[in-house]
Amino acid sequence: MKDKKSKKALRAQYEERTITGGVYVIRNTQSGQILLESTTDLTGSRNRFDFARKTGAGVNLKLQRDWSHLGGDQFEFEVLETLDKSETQTGEAFAEDLEVLEEFWQEKLKDAYFY
Repeated sequence: MKDKKSKKALRAQYEERTITGGVYVIRNTQSGQILLESTTDLTGSRNRFDFARKTGAGVNLKLQRDWSHLGGDQFEFEVLETLDKSETQTGEAFAEDLEVLEEFWQEKLKDAYFY
């Protein structure tokens, strides 16, 4: 009985959590080249980057050649802007808002050296 209540409580906490997306860059510190991305799960994207740095596995294909040549320690993850999903917003609408935010940053960084 107690396990059932704790599972319900955990599920409720999970469903009530704030979902944070955002726009980020992965920067090659040697060349200055950047990969600009948006995501509905900023924490997950950061965790994937950290995992790739530690293991060399799961590297974004656009970065693969430089990553293999230079090593993961020559790349950094930088959050440019965050956006919290509202309670009434659909996942699709949230993703669309993030795409618009990414386009804004693409324009703002138009002189950058992109992957």
